[in-house]
Amino acid sequence: MTAQAIPKPKKTGGFFANFKFPSAYTILFALIAIVAVMTWIIPAGQYEREMNEELGREVPVAGTYASVDSNPQTPIDVLMAPIDGFYDHNSYEAGAIDVSLFVLVIGGFLGLVTATGAIDAGIERVTHRLEGREELMIPILMALFAAGGTVYGMAEESLPFYTLLVPVMMAARFDPLVAAATILLGAGIGVLGSTINPFATVIAANASGIPFTDGILLRLAMLIIGWVICVAYVMRYARMVKADPTKSIVYDKYEENKAHFLGNRGDEKLEFTTTRKVILAIFGGSFAVMIYGVSVAGWWMAEISAMFLASSILVGFVARMSEESFINNFIEGARDLLGVALIIGIARGIVVVMDRGMITDTILNSAEHIVTGLSSVVFVNVMFFLEILLSFLVPSTSGLAVLTMPIMAPLGDFAGVGRDLVITAYQSASGLVNLITPTSAVVMGGLAIARVPYARWLKWVAPLMAILTVFCIIMLSIGTLIG
Repeated sequence: MTAQAIPKPKKTGGFFANFKFPSAYTILFALIAIVAVMTWIIPAGQYEREMNEELGREVPVAGTYASVDSNPQTPIDVLMAPIDGFYDHNSYEAGAIDVSLFVLVIGGFLGLVTATGAIDAGIERVTHRLEGREELMIPILMALFAAGGTVYGMAEESLPFYTLLVPVMMAARFDPLVAAATILLGAGIGVLGSTINPFATVIAANASGIPFTDGILLRLAMLIIGWVICVAYVMRYARMVKADPTKSIVYDKYEENKAHFLGNRGDEKLEFTTTRKVILAIFGGSFAVMIYGVSVAGWWMAEISAMFLASSILVGFVARMSEESFINNFIEGARDLLGVALIIGIARGIVVVMDRGMITDTILNSAEHIVTGLSSVVFVNVMFFLEILLSFLVPSTSGLAVLTMPIMAPLGDFAGVGRDLVITAYQSASGLVNLITPTSAVVMGGLAIARVPYARWLKWVAPLMAILTVFCIIMLSIGTLIG
């Protein structure tokens, strides 16, 4: 691969030259404060809840909403929310401590593997073999991530891949955004077009009282067409950056990112030794086991974390690391992802304030009244936009399904809209919002790992979001007309 001269960043003047967009931490704290203010304005209320044996969770009961005593959140509650977000549980969503610990363990695992040189040697081998065909990585990887999204709702499990894929894309003369988009949009479009995803489609269908296979053809069509749209969008940008690196939206951070992800390596080739090959086999095998555990064996973050801890120990033995070197490399790797672990807890704090302020059900009840009495096509599209709003407040796909489907699905009967289409509207909205929402640990955590500022991600992805929104409206309308 021939070396390419990288121009120096251009300096720009004007009023915004010295403006720096707030970090993800500041954005999330501001959202917590805004939601806390809302608890002083929006009346408090709750639905009665009953246990759904199939889901193993409590679900709201339609028609039982009632006002309750308000519990407005104070400045002290705002400060406590990120802390409580790590371990607070409610009837439809778990706390963030399990995900945060998983991130720290995976960080330690990646730190160990990186220290052996196995990843760097593997990257050199891959980029050498794909020289001139690097763009093929994008559709192939996005198809794999989309498969994970549609089959088992790949979300937090995607976070480790950012650390792996960013160096690969940079070595192929793309940028960190291409890597982040490949993962986030790939898995995201899979969730948007969920077919058998147990955390979206199956839970929503059970809460709605229908088989999860109802409506699967429409969702499959949305998955395939949506994947084509996202691949085309990412590849267009990737080609542009490869042809002219100054077109990268993170070009001003080029040297910093190169040092962080590629370690300022020179032209010296790393030997792809047998030890490094075995370590990469352990590395890949660990992710294969993770996918099996989540999709088949019913694992969640505790089991996955334990598995990666075992893999870390195995890597240490294979690499013949001393006890001191093993501990230092593991801790250093965990330290690199500490900021990501903190973001996850802060993002969860927004939901904590909403629930404790007793306004979540009030917002849901307002949505129930808005869609009542509408025609079928209008109903399904209004439902779609209401679920978009609710998705910002409840980024968890399973949490949103448990919260909204027992209320919204029966309303479709009166509008002449099949419950399967209500589910499709919900998961399309949830999948769309979870590509950008700052309340999602996956979005904020993934971008933090890739070192892509949140504001720049929003600017880059905005045209695609508009395209996907129109696409969802068209598909939902067609589904109503042919249903």
